[in-house]
Amino acid sequence: MSVALAPSETAALSAEGQDLVVRDAREFGAYARTGGWAFALKVARSVRPGGQPSGESPKVSAKEFSELAGCSAERVLRYYKAWDMAADDGLVPQFETLAVGEDIELPDADVWLSYYSSRNSATSVRGTAITAAAEAEGIRPTKALEVAENPTALRAAILADPSTAQAARSALLDRIKEDPALQTELARDIARTDELKKAVASEARAADRIGYVRQIVDNGQIKTPAGQTVEAPAELRAEAERHLSLIDELEEGEEAGEWATEAYDTVKNLVVQAVEADPELRVQERRTKFYSSLQKATRVFEELTLDDADDIYEDDMVQRLEDLQKALETCIAALRKAAASQ
Repeated sequence: MSVALAPSETAALSAEGQDLVVRDAREFGAYARTGGWAFALKVARSVRPGGQPSGESPKVSAKEFSELAGCSAERVLRYYKAWDMAADDGLVPQFETLAVGEDIELPDADVWLSYYSSRNSATSVRGTAITAAAEAEGIRPTKALEVAENPTALRAAILADPSTAQAARSALLDRIKEDPALQTELARDIARTDELKKAVASEARAADRIGYVRQIVDNGQIKTPAGQTVEAPAELRAEAERHLSLIDELEEGEEAGEWATEAYDTVKNLVVQAVEADPELRVQERRTKFYSSLQKATRVFEELTLDDADDIYEDDMVQRLEDLQKALETCIAALRKAAASQ
């Protein structure tokens, strides 16, 4: 059975409820603006700095405060240390200047984690290294420590934001030079990922082709198909310079693969044309190719062993060697005839 309330009682309850809502809203707004600073202030104005005698001050030790709060002393000290670091930076007042129950203007909420997150990591070996690197980059160490303590947030930023991914890539490239273990891990990741293997192979091919064109420009020499190194004709070198300038003018991030292929194919064709256009060079090219093939064939036969001929013998082997012997005899006869006619 419900009890009807008088209009005056209903109005009183409604007013009380509104006051509670207003209080909650104001407290929420204060916390939204200040974050953990609101709780840190309670610690900073109520906890005695370490080593300071109690005297007549109503402030208590961190241990006593934690017992009153129903939480661990370690948690209280984390807030205490965060305030201490912020005070050293001039962001908040020092403990000694705060009176019990005093309210002050607090920093923005987004600054809080920069100090609170550094609670454990700043003094560790890892934290010391991060702090040193941050100072070398000219940024606040607490920012770097905050990122280091939240790798999931870092991953999310890299996945979502191209500029963050670019910064991460640059940092990895700088670190990999000094970290052999990371080099090995990245190489293993690339070897196990088909897309990365293809990308690496493609970039390596493009780099080789650009290198081929660049050495012509830098050294003024070309390497013929047979392996001769000769002076590059002026027209060929000018064409190589033109293609190289186009590649060098590409914006960062632009694909160089197609440009490298076009430059390489063009210069290669010009090299062939240059060889064909020079009778003396053309003869030397044929001679070089012949010697190269002869050396390869000689090495092959020098490496053959017949200690196990009984085990490997087949009629086809003898037939092929006899055919080869005839070809060699024909070749020798042709060379001797050429020698005699000179």
